[in-house]
Amino acid sequence: MTQSAQRPSKDPVRDTHFIVLGAGPAGCGAAAQLLRGGHGRVTLVERGTVAGGNAGSFLHEGIWLDFGSHRLHSAVDPAILADIQAMLGSDLGHIDRHGRIRLRGRWLHFPIKALDLLLHLNPGFALSMLRDMIGRTLLPKPAEGVTFASVLRANLGPTMCEQFYFPYARKLWGRDPSELSGIQARKRVTAGSFQKLLKRLVKPPGKGKFYYPREGYGQISRAYADAAQDLGADLRFNTSVEALERPSPGGKWRVSLSRDGVTEVIEADHVWSTIPVTQVARMMSPPAPPEVLAATGAIDYQGMILVYLVLDVDQWTTTDAHYFPESNVSVTRVSEPKNYFLSKEPKGRTILCAEVPCTPDSPLWQKTDAELGEMVAGDLARAEIPIPRPPVEVFTRRLRQAYPIYTMGYEHALGTLDDWVQALPGFLSYGRQGLFAHDNLHHALFMAYSAVDCLEGGHFDADKWAGYRKIFATHVVED
Repeated sequence: MTQSAQRPSKDPVRDTHFIVLGAGPAGCGAAAQLLRGGHGRVTLVERGTVAGGNAGSFLHEGIWLDFGSHRLHSAVDPAILADIQAMLGSDLGHIDRHGRIRLRGRWLHFPIKALDLLLHLNPGFALSMLRDMIGRTLLPKPAEGVTFASVLRANLGPTMCEQFYFPYARKLWGRDPSELSGIQARKRVTAGSFQKLLKRLVKPPGKGKFYYPREGYGQISRAYADAAQDLGADLRFNTSVEALERPSPGGKWRVSLSRDGVTEVIEADHVWSTIPVTQVARMMSPPAPPEVLAATGAIDYQGMILVYLVLDVDQWTTTDAHYFPESNVSVTRVSEPKNYFLSKEPKGRTILCAEVPCTPDSPLWQKTDAELGEMVAGDLARAEIPIPRPPVEVFTRRLRQAYPIYTMGYEHALGTLDDWVQALPGFLSYGRQGLFAHDNLHHALFMAYSAVDCLEGGHFDADKWAGYRKIFATHVVED
């Protein structure tokens, strides 16, 4: 056979097929990076209609809305930020934060400002905090213990805990602080000691700013998805994962997908999953071991109802997000999306987004949209920031898996799940849901970039990934 008649040999790396499950930031980021690096073909699967997942956005009445209050923090890795800026250009704004917290009947600026504390902090609260701070300085520090309550009490004293963090925790995760693991305190509370609290009063330049896209937070994920598609990714929206069949030695993964009642099985060399690791275990074939399936029952998520109130005014307040740790209101946070990009359009309309954490089996979940709208309006009136008149429309979005809940002992069950999934050949579980991790969008993108960095010549470096996992373990949520 002459050379011209010979078939070209296949490039084993470029012919490698990756199926990425979930088109949130971690999934879209990995899809784009895999193709930018020439690591193979990519199929990106998402059960929703657009990219973004819980970090997505949608358009209503000419206003881009998020699933809650989101922002891209300045802590984002510089290389990742450069990629986002290149994709979004002028659509990515760098904006001053104007949040505030309701504490003991008074409003405080958030992020915390020293002068604001002096002028507006409740005097009784301030004296109690000062007493706690002096006590932590002069007296031996109590043992931290192992619960959310004991860790924060040891570091911050009773005043901040009882007046702020504990009520907020009960609302946010639906558990008493004594039932939550101390890991939750270390992962979720940025100012977890007086030293850290004081550092936040003296912020370096840019610390009080955030990045936000013109078309909502979801524009970041959509940009990565578009970049992946431009490079040849096969994007499958409105598509559910029905089953995962492990490969035989030397074989490929078989992934069953369903769309509009039609099931299709596609094969892949690698499956990268950002869906909940509990779901992965339950859909695996052959079935996961009994101890792994049992572990899925010990992993729990907090749900969230997002209540949107459409108001017939240009602007409700100049604040981007209001935080409500106090127990006399049901919501934890209310945001006004138009304020995130400092938008003035459309005239005569603004929309509020109120966050109501609860589980699908709770009485709150069963309430109608109208009932929830009345509840939110009552909360705002009690907080002395009433809406000017009844909303012209109320609608909701319901998230079944908004936040991981770290109950006492959860890490043992999670360890069982994690050990099992890490041993699956050609399978990677990562991202917020895949690692059952508290994180921000910039953390999820860092995981995606890190995963792709572990690929070399078609081989995934598990040792290098283990090193990245240690970095992920140090991530603390930015408020």
